[in-house]
Amino acid sequence: MSSVNIPPVRLLIIDDDEDDFFITSEYLKQIQEYHLHIDWCYRYNDAVKFLQERNYDMYFVDYRLGARTGLDFLKEAVKQGCEEPIVLLTGKGNKDVDIEAMQMGATDYLIKTELNTDKLERCIRYSLERTAYLKALRANEKKYRSIFELSKDAVFIADRNLRFIDMNAATSILLGYEKEVLRNKSIFDLIADPSDLELIKKMVKQEAEISDVEIEVVNSEEEKKTCIFSATATEDESGSYYQGLLHDITNLRRAEKANLQIEKLGATGRLVRTLAHEVRNPLNNINMSVEQLIQANENSNDESQLFLDIIQRNSKRIGDIITELLDTSRPTDLVFDKCELQQVMEESLDEAIDRITLQHVKLDKKFIGTPCYIMANKEKLKIAFLNIIINAVEAVPHNTGVLNILIDATRAGHVVTIKDNGCGIPEENITRLFEPYFTSKRNGMGLGLAATLNILQSHKANIDVTSVVNSGTTFVITFPTVTA
Repeated sequence: MSSVNIPPVRLLIIDDDEDDFFITSEYLKQIQEYHLHIDWCYRYNDAVKFLQERNYDMYFVDYRLGARTGLDFLKEAVKQGCEEPIVLLTGKGNKDVDIEAMQMGATDYLIKTELNTDKLERCIRYSLERTAYLKALRANEKKYRSIFELSKDAVFIADRNLRFIDMNAATSILLGYEKEVLRNKSIFDLIADPSDLELIKKMVKQEAEISDVEIEVVNSEEEKKTCIFSATATEDESGSYYQGLLHDITNLRRAEKANLQIEKLGATGRLVRTLAHEVRNPLNNINMSVEQLIQANENSNDESQLFLDIIQRNSKRIGDIITELLDTSRPTDLVFDKCELQQVMEESLDEAIDRITLQHVKLDKKFIGTPCYIMANKEKLKIAFLNIIINAVEAVPHNTGVLNILIDATRAGHVVTIKDNGCGIPEENITRLFEPYFTSKRNGMGLGLAATLNILQSHKANIDVTSVVNSGTTFVITFPTVTA
């Protein structure tokens, strides 16, 4: 082997017997496969200092080091995270010491009386190769652990029942639970929709793999999070388990829903403005003609005056309807002031209290004690709240109706929850709920909730609606926070 290709190895012999050091070093100097730099240390404390400085590639340690032993040195090496190989030397074989040394991390265990050049060469080769392999393994583990921990997605390991075993920080943040608490939970415990739960259970049982399934999970604060869920079954010597991932798309879905609602309102607004323009022109002609006829028949007592009054009143009614339609379709331009959310809700309830009382609806209010400040147009926001409250009162059964109003502060913002135990809304109607002119009421125009959405969007508030037929409907409105 060319001397250029001979790898250098810095080697420290830790032995309080100089003769033993001399014999061992002589064997080592005959090794041709490595360019060895051999140093001697006979004091335990000095050896620990050299260990801290990381100046050597390998250590040969005598079992007897005065008041200390080679096992003490191994313990210190483990404590300091030493990755270099350590070989324990002893005057005579001891199986118990051998086993203990290897369990503590010694690379090899050699008896001094059996040493020779070949044995030491094999020991060095094996130890360095094993150490290089372990270092590469640790580096890979550190790299992938870093990816695991720093991922913005929730990445976790779960058992065959999808019970959490290990997870990254993003999992705790998404679900709102500490790691210790999550280890007592399963994904099955967190899925909101029973149909999604059955689907995931079926996929686990039949396919052993879940690929990009959209589900809703409920976090520790009872908030629903829309996620893309994937999990793959894996098996190693410890058994079988799942590698799982939850990608949070809650904000994306909210944005899509908001954009869709805005597009619908925009399209409807353009239609309304076109129709209003086309209707108002002939309506203005009718109104002017009626006014002329009324003046001409001022002193007349015939019944034509009665019909002219009817035409005039209804023409005005048509004009008012057109104005109302235009107000609903155009973006709301409002002036905002800092308001306390609890106060706005109280005033909204005061305006609805007669309806609530007449319907014999039980009102249950739970407001957080700390004031929740928002930037709002108080009068318009009261209209938005009132529309939702009145709809809830009309939906609940007479005498047994319950209306729950909650105001709370969360990480997402100030949250208003309006919940009833009414007839509920069919699933196919939920997506159309805020469309102008869509209504399930016999005499309704379908403008109340459309106007409500317009007002809430101008307040930069998010609104989410869930409903179960014959069980009730829940509106959750989240406002941006404003510091006191």
